Amino acid sequence: QVQLVESGGGSVQVGGSLSLSCTASGHTFSSLSMGWFRQAPGKEREFLALISRDDSPFYGGSPAAGRFTVARDNTKSTAYLQLNRLKPEDTAIYYCAVHYDGSLTSARSYNTWGQGIQVTVSS
Repeated sequence: QVQLVESGGGSVQVGGSLSLSCTASGHTFSSLSMGWFRQAPGKEREFLALISRDDSPFYGGSPAAGRFTVARDNTKSTAYLQLNRLKPEDTAIYYCAVHYDGSLTSARSYNTWGQGIQVTVSS
């Protein structure tokens, strides 16, 4: 049973940066493709990025493209999402998840989720 723990969220001013981490346990991390999503109040969960098991990033035209960077370190069983040039509309709870099957951008394709971590961007 995979367990995911996110860290690194917090509050930042417009234009600032944050680095999110997602550490996995209970499974061979190198065999997992890891996705990042976010959910703002009153909105649906939104796909941001995926780092595949072979270390290929995928953004799929998400809001992350151009400002956020996804990466992984298999030696630390950790996936990362670097958030740059943050805007107030980036305020949300950010989640990492394990891709199971199907569409890379659909939350229904992910079967294990972290607890989520708050990111707040203020002007």
